[in-house]
Amino acid sequence: IQQRIGMRHGFAFDMQAVCSGFVYALTTADLYIRGGLARRVLVIGSETFSRILDWSDRSTCVLFGDGAGAVVLEAGEGQGTTADRGILASSLRSDGVHKQKLFVDGGPSTTGKVGVLRMEGREVFKHAVGMITDVIETTFSQAGIDAQDIDWFVPHQANKRIIDASARKLGIAEEKVVITVDLHGNTSAASVPLALSVAVADGRIKKGDLVLLEAMGGGFTWGAVILRW
Repeated sequence: IQQRIGMRHGFAFDMQAVCSGFVYALTTADLYIRGGLARRVLVIGSETFSRILDWSDRSTCVLFGDGAGAVVLEAGEGQGTTADRGILASSLRSDGVHKQKLFVDGGPSTTGKVGVLRMEGREVFKHAVGMITDVIETTFSQAGIDAQDIDWFVPHQANKRIIDASARKLGIAEEKVVITVDLHGNTSAASVPLALSVAVADGRIKKGDLVLLEAMGGGFTWGAVILRW
């Protein structure tokens, strides 16, 4: 990508946190900017799940899709309050004890082969809502806000039941939740930027809106970001 856009300065690298990848990358980019190591960062979430699906496994192959989305972050002056535009707070978590619940059974460092996606759907659902709401509440605390302050909730588009249950537990009104899983399926690291793109394009998310992003993925990894659009 760096070569194709003609970028001959700075640096580029990949991150891997599966469905949480975009949230992890957004947080990393924010820290590079805050630390003075970068001035402008292109953050991309991209997946081709069609390459790692077992097409005979109907519990997974009908759920996942391919996609990509991106945002640009840029350094700017602020007052250090929640009125500032940009990323206000973020929190990341992982817990490898849950690896067998959602993983790919291969890879260069294990079997030497690509492998396919394996998921224990009931187990993922059982843990998802609690983990998601916990990390979001931590991010609320960091930013000094609560659910009522949020204009839009843009979650990872894995499962509408998980999204609905998380919004209810947090007290976020249904009309503030951006849902695109019915359009794209679960596109893993691409799902949050794709949902952002849809909501910005149709006029829902506007300049100055307070937006909550959330994702949870294999391993498990999970995280949340609060930003002022």
